[in-house]
Amino acid sequence: MTSQLLGPAEVRSLAERLGIRPTKRLGQNFVHDPNTVRRIVRAAGVGSDDVVVEVGPGLGSLTLALLPAVAHVHAVEIDPVLAAQLPATAAERAPELTGRLSVVAADALHVTAAKLVPPPTALVANLPYNVGVPVVLHLLAELPGLRRGLVMVQAEVAQRLAAGPGSRAYGAPSVKLAWYASAKRAGAVPRAVFWPVPNVDSELLAFIRREPPTGERETVFALVDAAFASRRKSLRAGLAGWFGSPSAAEEALRAAGIDPSARAETLGVAEFARLAEGRAGAGRSGGRRDPRPSAEGTGDSR
Repeated sequence: MTSQLLGPAEVRSLAERLGIRPTKRLGQNFVHDPNTVRRIVRAAGVGSDDVVVEVGPGLGSLTLALLPAVAHVHAVEIDPVLAAQLPATAAERAPELTGRLSVVAADALHVTAAKLVPPPTALVANLPYNVGVPVVLHLLAELPGLRRGLVMVQAEVAQRLAAGPGSRAYGAPSVKLAWYASAKRAGAVPRAVFWPVPNVDSELLAFIRREPPTGERETVFALVDAAFASRRKSLRAGLAGWFGSPSAAEEALRAAGIDPSARAETLGVAEFARLAEGRAGAGRSGGRRDPRPSAEGTGDSR
Protein backbone atom coordinates (compact mmCIF):
# COMPACT_ATOMS: atom_id res chain seq x y z
CA MET A 1 0.00 0.00 0.00
CA THR A 2 1.22 3.46 -0.91
CA SER A 3 0.13 7.06 -0.70
CA GLN A 4 0.37 9.99 -3.09
CA LEU A 5 2.73 12.52 -1.57
CA LEU A 6 2.31 16.28 -1.70
CA GLY A 7 4.58 18.36 -3.92
CA PRO A 8 5.05 22.15 -4.01
CA ALA A 9 2.03 22.78 -6.22
CA GLU A 10 -0.26 20.58 -4.14
CA VAL A 11 0.88 22.18 -0.87
CA ARG A 12 0.24 25.71 -2.11
CA SER A 13 -3.08 24.76 -3.72
CA LEU A 14 -4.32 23.05 -0.57
CA ALA A 15 -3.23 25.97 1.62
CA GLU A 16 -4.97 28.44 -0.68
CA ARG A 17 -8.18 26.42 -0.68
CA LEU A 18 -8.16 26.32 3.13
CA GLY A 19 -7.24 29.99 3.45
CA ILE A 20 -4.09 29.00 5.34
CA ARG A 21 -1.27 31.51 5.70
CA PRO A 22 1.64 29.98 7.66
CA THR A 23 2.21 31.91 10.89
CA LYS A 24 5.37 32.56 12.87
CA ARG A 25 3.28 32.36 16.06
CA LEU A 26 2.64 28.67 15.45
CA GLY A 27 6.09 28.09 13.94
CA GLN A 28 4.58 26.88 10.68
CA ASN A 29 6.88 26.03 7.76
CA PHE A 30 5.42 23.29 5.58
CA VAL A 31 7.65 20.72 3.89
CA HIS A 32 6.74 20.39 0.22
CA ASP A 33 9.48 18.07 -1.04
CA PRO A 34 8.57 14.36 -1.36
CA ASN A 35 12.21 13.27 -1.27
CA THR A 36 12.69 15.00 2.08
CA VAL A 37 9.76 13.27 3.78
CA ARG A 38 10.87 9.91 2.38
CA ARG A 39 14.34 10.60 3.77
CA ILE A 40 12.90 11.39 7.20
CA VAL A 41 10.92 8.14 7.31
CA ARG A 42 13.98 6.12 6.29
CA ALA A 43 16.23 7.86 8.81
CA ALA A 44 13.67 7.34 11.58
CA GLY A 45 14.02 3.59 11.17
CA VAL A 46 10.34 2.98 11.85
CA GLY A 47 8.65 -0.22 10.76
CA SER A 48 5.34 -2.00 10.48
CA ASP A 49 5.08 -2.55 14.24
CA ASP A 50 5.63 1.08 15.19
CA VAL A 51 3.04 3.55 16.40
CA VAL A 52 4.22 7.05 15.57
CA VAL A 53 3.28 10.35 17.16
CA GLU A 54 3.74 13.23 14.73
CA VAL A 55 3.57 16.77 16.09
CA GLY A 56 2.61 19.57 13.74
CA PRO A 57 1.57 17.54 10.66
CA GLY A 58 0.38 20.70 8.94
CA LEU A 59 -0.97 19.88 5.49
CA GLY A 60 0.09 16.22 5.76
CA SER A 61 3.32 15.93 3.76
CA LEU A 62 5.16 13.79 6.33
CA THR A 63 1.97 12.06 7.48
CA LEU A 64 1.39 10.66 4.00
CA ALA A 65 4.94 9.30 3.91
CA LEU A 66 4.57 7.69 7.33
CA LEU A 67 1.24 5.92 6.82
CA PRO A 68 2.50 3.13 4.50
CA ALA A 69 5.52 2.46 6.74
CA VAL A 70 4.01 2.09 10.21
CA ALA A 71 1.11 0.51 12.07
CA HIS A 72 -0.47 3.79 13.17
CA VAL A 73 0.11 7.55 13.19
CA HIS A 74 -1.17 9.91 15.89
CA ALA A 75 -1.05 13.36 14.26
CA VAL A 76 -1.17 16.11 16.90
CA GLU A 77 -2.18 19.44 15.36
CA ILE A 78 -2.96 22.68 17.22
CA ASP A 79 -4.45 24.49 14.21
CA PRO A 80 -8.15 23.49 14.04
CA VAL A 81 -8.42 24.07 10.28
CA LEU A 82 -5.42 21.85 9.54
CA ALA A 83 -6.58 19.21 12.03
CA ALA A 84 -10.00 19.05 10.36
CA GLN A 85 -8.51 18.78 6.86
CA LEU A 86 -5.91 16.08 7.50
CA PRO A 87 -8.31 13.06 7.49
CA ALA A 88 -9.74 14.25 4.16
CA THR A 89 -6.26 14.60 2.66
CA ALA A 90 -5.40 11.10 3.82
CA ALA A 91 -8.66 9.71 2.42
CA GLU A 92 -7.94 11.33 -0.95
CA ARG A 93 -4.27 10.36 -1.24
CA ALA A 94 -4.04 7.15 0.81
CA PRO A 95 -7.60 5.73 0.93
CA GLU A 96 -6.49 2.24 1.98
CA LEU A 97 -4.51 3.64 4.94
CA THR A 98 -6.99 5.97 6.64
CA GLY A 99 -7.58 3.43 9.42
CA ARG A 100 -3.96 3.95 10.48
CA LEU A 101 -4.46 7.66 11.17
CA SER A 102 -5.75 9.37 14.29
CA VAL A 103 -5.83 13.17 14.42
CA VAL A 104 -5.58 14.81 17.82
CA ALA A 105 -6.60 18.47 17.71
CA ALA A 106 -4.55 19.73 20.63
CA ASP A 107 -1.45 21.54 21.83
CA ALA A 108 1.32 18.93 21.97
CA LEU A 109 2.51 20.40 25.29
CA HIS A 110 -0.81 19.33 26.82
CA VAL A 111 -1.08 15.89 25.24
CA THR A 112 -1.30 12.99 27.70
CA ALA A 113 -0.78 9.29 27.23
CA ALA A 114 -4.52 8.72 27.62
CA LYS A 115 -5.17 10.63 24.37
CA LEU A 116 -2.86 8.40 22.31
CA VAL A 117 -4.16 4.85 21.97
CA PRO A 118 -2.46 2.63 20.86
CA PRO A 119 0.57 3.99 22.75
CA PRO A 120 3.29 5.54 20.56
CA THR A 121 6.65 3.84 20.18
CA ALA A 122 8.33 6.60 18.13
CA LEU A 123 8.25 10.37 17.62
CA VAL A 124 8.74 11.48 14.02
CA ALA A 125 8.01 15.12 13.27
CA ASN A 126 8.87 18.39 11.64
CA LEU A 127 8.49 20.24 14.93
CA PRO A 128 7.13 23.79 15.03
CA TYR A 129 10.03 26.23 15.21
CA ASN A 130 9.06 27.78 18.53
CA VAL A 131 8.47 24.74 20.76
CA GLY A 132 10.97 22.08 19.69
CA VAL A 133 12.75 21.54 23.02
CA PRO A 134 9.74 21.55 25.38
CA VAL A 135 7.73 19.27 23.07
CA VAL A 136 10.45 16.62 22.94
CA LEU A 137 10.95 16.72 26.71
CA HIS A 138 7.22 16.68 27.44
CA LEU A 139 6.52 13.69 25.21
CA LEU A 140 9.44 11.69 26.59
CA ALA A 141 8.15 12.36 30.11
CA GLU A 142 4.53 11.62 29.27
CA LEU A 143 4.93 8.61 26.95
CA PRO A 144 6.99 5.83 28.57
CA GLY A 145 6.59 3.61 25.52
CA LEU A 146 8.33 6.15 23.29
CA ARG A 147 11.55 4.32 22.47
CA ARG A 148 13.09 6.50 19.78
CA GLY A 149 12.54 9.51 17.59
CA LEU A 150 13.66 11.63 14.69
CA VAL A 151 12.69 15.28 14.71
CA MET A 152 13.44 18.22 12.46
CA VAL A 153 14.36 21.31 14.46
CA GLN A 154 16.36 24.49 14.07
CA ALA A 155 20.02 23.60 13.50
CA GLU A 156 21.07 25.50 16.62
CA VAL A 157 18.58 23.52 18.72
CA ALA A 158 19.81 20.20 17.29
CA GLN A 159 23.34 21.21 18.22
CA ARG A 160 22.28 22.02 21.78
CA LEU A 161 20.28 18.86 22.28
CA ALA A 162 23.00 16.57 20.96
CA ALA A 163 25.88 18.39 22.70
CA GLY A 164 28.05 16.64 25.28
CA PRO A 165 29.70 18.03 28.43
CA GLY A 166 32.43 20.56 27.76
CA SER A 167 31.16 21.74 24.38
CA ARG A 168 30.07 25.30 23.71
CA ALA A 169 26.51 24.25 22.80
CA TYR A 170 26.05 22.16 25.95
CA GLY A 171 23.41 23.47 28.33
CA ALA A 172 20.29 22.65 30.31
CA PRO A 173 18.41 21.23 27.27
CA SER A 174 21.34 18.89 26.55
CA VAL A 175 21.30 17.51 30.10
CA LYS A 176 17.52 17.13 30.22
CA LEU A 177 17.37 15.18 26.97
CA ALA A 178 20.30 13.05 28.16
CA TRP A 179 18.17 12.08 31.18
CA TYR A 180 15.84 10.24 28.81
CA ALA A 181 17.85 9.34 25.77
CA SER A 182 21.08 9.34 23.80
CA ALA A 183 20.90 11.81 20.93
CA LYS A 184 22.82 12.63 17.78
CA ARG A 185 22.56 15.03 14.87
CA ALA A 186 21.30 13.19 11.79
CA GLY A 187 21.82 15.59 8.90
CA ALA A 188 20.99 19.04 7.58
CA VAL A 189 17.76 19.90 5.76
CA PRO A 190 17.88 22.54 2.99
CA ARG A 191 15.78 25.68 3.47
CA ALA A 192 14.35 25.28 -0.03
CA VAL A 193 12.21 22.25 0.92
CA PHE A 194 9.97 24.46 3.10
CA TRP A 195 7.13 26.82 2.34
CA PRO A 196 7.53 29.54 3.32
CA VAL A 197 11.32 29.38 3.23
CA PRO A 198 12.57 29.87 6.82
CA ASN A 199 15.31 32.31 7.73
CA VAL A 200 17.10 29.68 9.82
CA ASP A 201 18.81 26.38 9.04
CA SER A 202 17.21 23.08 10.02
CA GLU A 203 18.63 19.73 11.07
CA LEU A 204 17.42 16.28 11.93
CA LEU A 205 17.97 15.05 15.48
CA ALA A 206 17.75 11.33 16.31
CA PHE A 207 17.41 9.89 19.80
CA ILE A 208 17.07 6.49 21.45
CA ARG A 209 15.61 6.15 24.92
CA ARG A 210 17.73 4.68 27.69
CA GLU A 211 17.33 4.08 31.40
CA PRO A 212 17.58 7.34 33.34
CA PRO A 213 20.03 7.84 36.20
CA THR A 214 18.94 7.11 39.74
CA GLY A 215 17.12 10.02 41.32
CA GLU A 216 14.02 12.21 41.18
CA ARG A 217 13.71 13.84 37.78
CA GLU A 218 12.07 17.07 38.97
CA THR A 219 14.79 17.64 41.55
CA VAL A 220 17.54 16.92 39.04
CA PHE A 221 16.03 19.24 36.44
CA ALA A 222 15.64 22.04 38.99
CA LEU A 223 19.30 21.59 39.95
CA VAL A 224 20.31 21.69 36.28
CA ASP A 225 18.38 24.93 35.80
CA ALA A 226 20.03 26.46 38.86
CA ALA A 227 23.51 25.42 37.75
CA PHE A 228 23.17 26.77 34.21
CA ALA A 229 21.57 30.00 35.40
CA SER A 230 25.07 30.85 36.67
CA ARG A 231 27.07 28.91 34.11
CA ARG A 232 29.97 31.39 34.17
CA LYS A 233 30.43 30.89 37.89
CA SER A 234 32.01 27.95 39.65
CA LEU A 235 29.50 25.41 40.91
CA ARG A 236 30.44 26.34 44.47
CA ALA A 237 29.30 29.92 43.85
CA GLY A 238 26.49 29.21 41.41
CA LEU A 239 24.79 26.62 43.64
CA ALA A 240 25.24 28.50 46.92
CA GLY A 241 21.57 29.47 46.93
CA TRP A 242 20.48 25.94 46.10
CA PHE A 243 22.41 24.40 48.98
CA GLY A 244 22.05 27.27 51.43
CA SER A 245 25.59 28.67 51.38
CA PRO A 246 28.84 28.43 49.42
CA SER A 247 30.36 26.16 52.07
CA ALA A 248 27.35 23.82 51.97
CA ALA A 249 27.57 23.72 48.18
CA GLU A 250 31.26 22.88 48.36
CA GLU A 251 30.62 20.13 50.86
CA ALA A 252 27.89 18.58 48.67
CA LEU A 253 30.02 18.84 45.54
CA ARG A 254 32.98 17.14 47.18
CA ALA A 255 30.71 14.43 48.59
CA ALA A 256 29.48 13.77 45.03
CA GLY A 257 33.05 13.59 43.72
CA ILE A 258 32.78 16.89 41.83
CA ASP A 259 35.40 19.64 41.86
CA PRO A 260 33.74 22.72 43.51
CA SER A 261 35.62 25.01 41.11
CA ALA A 262 34.15 23.27 38.04
CA ARG A 263 31.43 24.87 35.96
CA ALA A 264 28.02 23.51 35.01
CA GLU A 265 28.97 22.69 31.42
CA THR A 266 31.54 20.13 32.56
CA LEU A 267 29.00 17.87 34.31
CA GLY A 268 27.12 15.01 32.69
CA VAL A 269 23.59 14.01 33.60
CA ALA A 270 24.79 11.23 35.94
CA GLU A 271 26.85 13.75 37.93
CA PHE A 272 23.91 16.13 38.23
CA ALA A 273 21.75 13.22 39.41
CA ARG A 274 24.36 12.22 41.98
CA LEU A 275 24.61 15.78 43.27
CA ALA A 276 20.82 16.13 43.47
CA GLU A 277 20.55 12.85 45.35
CA GLY A 278 23.02 14.11 47.91
CA ARG A 279 20.92 17.20 48.48
CA ALA A 280 17.75 15.11 48.69
CA GLY A 281 19.44 13.07 51.40
CA ALA A 282 20.25 16.26 53.26
CA GLY A 283 16.61 17.26 52.99
CA ARG A 284 15.48 13.96 54.50
CA SER A 285 17.87 14.63 57.35
CA GLY A 286 16.27 17.99 58.03
CA GLY A 287 18.35 20.16 55.71
CA ARG A 288 17.05 23.10 53.73
CA ARG A 289 14.82 22.28 50.75
CA ASP A 290 14.48 24.53 47.73
CA PRO A 291 10.78 25.33 47.20
CA ARG A 292 11.11 26.29 43.55
CA PRO A 293 9.39 24.00 41.03
CA SER A 294 11.40 22.33 38.30
CA ALA A 295 10.95 23.33 34.69
CA GLU A 296 10.61 20.42 32.27
CA GLY A 297 11.14 22.60 29.21
CA THR A 298 13.29 25.56 28.38
CA GLY A 299 13.00 28.77 26.50
CA ASP A 300 15.18 27.44 23.70
CA SER A 301 13.47 27.33 20.33
CA ARG A 302 14.59 27.14 16.78
